[in-house]
Amino acid sequence: MSETTYVELRLPTSGVRRWHLDLVHALGRHDDLAVGVAWVDGPSAPARDLERLLAIESRIHRLPRTRSSRVARHRLSHLGTSPPESGRVVRLDLSGARVTSTRQWSLTFDGRAGEEAAAAALLAGRFPLVELVDPTGTVVASGRPGSERPGVTAAALDDVLAGCVRLVVAAVTGLHLRLPEGGVEGGGRPFPRSPAHQAVRALASAPLRRAARTLLRTPHWRVGWRFVDGPGLIDSMQHPASGWHHLPDDGHHFYADPFPIQVAGRTHLFVEDFDHRVGRAVISVVEFDDHGPVGTPACVLRHDVHLSYPFVLEHDGEVWMIPETSAAGTVELYRAAEFPRHWVRHSVLLRDIDANDVTPFRHQGRWWLSATVRRGGSCSDALHLWYADDLRGPWTAHRGNPVVLDIASARPAGRLVRRDGRLLRPAQDGTGGYGSALTLAEVVRLDPTTYEQRVVGRITAGEMWAGHRLHTLNRAGRLEVIDGSARSLRLPLPRRGRASPPPRGL
Repeated sequence: MSETTYVELRLPTSGVRRWHLDLVHALGRHDDLAVGVAWVDGPSAPARDLERLLAIESRIHRLPRTRSSRVARHRLSHLGTSPPESGRVVRLDLSGARVTSTRQWSLTFDGRAGEEAAAAALLAGRFPLVELVDPTGTVVASGRPGSERPGVTAAALDDVLAGCVRLVVAAVTGLHLRLPEGGVEGGGRPFPRSPAHQAVRALASAPLRRAARTLLRTPHWRVGWRFVDGPGLIDSMQHPASGWHHLPDDGHHFYADPFPIQVAGRTHLFVEDFDHRVGRAVISVVEFDDHGPVGTPACVLRHDVHLSYPFVLEHDGEVWMIPETSAAGTVELYRAAEFPRHWVRHSVLLRDIDANDVTPFRHQGRWWLSATVRRGGSCSDALHLWYADDLRGPWTAHRGNPVVLDIASARPAGRLVRRDGRLLRPAQDGTGGYGSALTLAEVVRLDPTTYEQRVVGRITAGEMWAGHRLHTLNRAGRLEVIDGSARSLRLPLPRRGRASPPPRGL
């Protein structure tokens, strides 16, 4: 029987925030942890401007009560206030005051304590580096939790604080959560916005956002493709000088998450096919010949929930697909009964999980699944792994989950590839918003108990791939594909031809 660890949360007397309650509940799910509270004086001057900003944004964007919301002390009255006389005690200061004691752990945002420091980083246009430091000054856990809405401080702060819960729980339970080497540095705006400035911007921009939603379908993803011999984008991490073709759409549909596959000498491209009029996506396929797409993507798989990220692969003489079914709380495996048009569900690999962009791969004799898992915050910053002897399972969770907490390099962005003995994984960089760039991470170490990766490349949209987003990279044979975001007018649009000429950008 393991020894119980007493975790003493040092909280401000001015009241706790909702994320502190989430942390208490998350720690309480571990049988070998006991949680108590010690009340301390917090910062002498409350950040009133920040509180006003959070309230204004929450109202404008109709956000639920956020994790930064203050709650009464009595919500934690059930917790003890005195540590036991024996056993391990971890004192964690979350008061926001300057830490002077050498007997407690501290949580910092870019080296500063308190939620106000996290908000200051967001107002400066960056996600903060979050570190948990022990009494010796050693960083015991680090990460860069993020958000799909970095421009809305209330929403982004909510997601960052949810990431903090995961980071603290990982550290207290003995997991070694570290920010990957080579990741995104601080960056941000040269002149950070104040909470008052941001509040004015939020109020002034609300009518413009409503007008944009009326006139535009956004986001509107598009698939870029090209034929290439030799090294591709994953080798150069530079857009080709010739630019990309794009897969035509009718303005009502968009195509995203492209996965090509070669079967019996023929190339097919599977995509997320989203209909703006329905507000939900199916999986569609289009064949490619030596000149480009043959016709228009046609639906091959529907579900009760939104489908995306149709990872297709061959195994044991069959063709398989793992589409994202996160809205159903499942990871599902499909088999091609008649490739490429007819698919049947073979099994449910994982249940009761919000897993995003599930990506299988082989490594050292095992099958692995990688995905980011949402638990109250961002769906893009917490990388989880599972392993099995066979693609069909059963699957075992990696002991270190989440193995990475990083908005810049966690979420999968396509198939893993091998280059000169190195295992490389494309990942989504969400530091500028959802799918704002692609990173390339090298898997340095992977087994059932450890995981390490190092970021070795990054690519954004630009002259050769215009638009605001870039978040998937795949290749099959000569066909290389990416996707990115644009906008579509809410007007009847003429149906485009079979393929567009090679543009210098979208």
